[in-house]
Amino acid sequence: MINLASRDIAHTLGRYLLTGMGLGLLIGVTLTMAGVYRGMVDDAKVLLHATQADIWVVQEGTLGPFAEPSSLHDDVYRSILGLSGVAEAGNATFLTMQVKQGGKDQRVMISGFEPGHLGEPAFLTAGRPITRPHYEAIVDSKTGFKVGDKIRIRRNDYTVVGLTKRMVSSNGDPMVFISLKDAQEAQFLKDNDAIVNERNRLAANPALNRPGTLGVLAAVEANQFSNHNVNAVLVRVLPGWDAQVVADNIKRWKHMQAYTSDDMEEILVAKLIATAAKQIGLFLMILAVVSATIVAFIIYTMTLSKVKEIAVLKLIGTRNKTIAAMILQEALGLGIIGFFVGKFAATLWAPVFPKYILLESGDAVRAFILTMVMCALASVLAIRAALRIDPAEAIGG
Repeated sequence: MINLASRDIAHTLGRYLLTGMGLGLLIGVTLTMAGVYRGMVDDAKVLLHATQADIWVVQEGTLGPFAEPSSLHDDVYRSILGLSGVAEAGNATFLTMQVKQGGKDQRVMISGFEPGHLGEPAFLTAGRPITRPHYEAIVDSKTGFKVGDKIRIRRNDYTVVGLTKRMVSSNGDPMVFISLKDAQEAQFLKDNDAIVNERNRLAANPALNRPGTLGVLAAVEANQFSNHNVNAVLVRVLPGWDAQVVADNIKRWKHMQAYTSDDMEEILVAKLIATAAKQIGLFLMILAVVSATIVAFIIYTMTLSKVKEIAVLKLIGTRNKTIAAMILQEALGLGIIGFFVGKFAATLWAPVFPKYILLESGDAVRAFILTMVMCALASVLAIRAALRIDPAEAIGG
């Protein structure tokens, strides 16, 4: 019995393998794009899980610090601590900015927290926690900083005292943790020139700087240039309490927006990366169509190159079902080679990507099944062409 795939492998091994490798690279790109989406979802969740907060309290009418600006007074957490079911509450600030690392710009997310409270990095891979009130930082190892390095944030230098790992923002930017006071200054305090200009404007205002009322201008300046705002209050509930019930109480009695960790995860995944997910999904569909087209073209040309052999098979009485099965077998063989080449390629180049690529086993299984289905469908055109071959061509030259 003639086996078309075996014949191709025996006589045109190089072309068959190159075809499988070409298909494999396309499958590798498809797996990588799926990994990009998985990595984005994982990035969105990792910070939420690391804070260990059950509830995120933010400014009323906003979606939280990662989706919209949110500002709360830093004494709000005291009133939240008085509510039933609240075990712990801590202030937190978040600011995305550029820092210099090795002469290059590095985009990071600055997180301010109070040591010993919620928002602190869950673990360290090197160094120690922040123990001083100012100018110490814990950074994610992805930033490239080492313990003892200096990192400049705004106009101050911070000493890196600890390293953590896989602590990134929802955009995949590595995190830098500093004390809450330092973070408030970095986020809200104006630069020196802006402060001087603002003081001049206040001094020129006759309503604030009237003769004999010197204390008014000083009080206004103290209020203008001090900052007691945070972006969110992180809350942990007592064991046995439903986080949703506590969140509803915060919204009802404190007139603030309170999201459970599940709500925040939904906001980050369903709203922030929804557009990117649609783009990736569309790109995956295009890749699948391109791959199917290429496989169909390759199988079709391979089949047409074996017209004489197929005619001989028909002449000796081989059933159409058997011929179709051989062409299908050849297409599936290409799919198997392509899948393993693609899986290997995706695993090889994933660590090189600047974005986090998460390759899940479930996606690989689905990709394998999809590849087999795609190759089977792509072989239909070649099977139709093979079944139309006249057996007389076996002796017709």
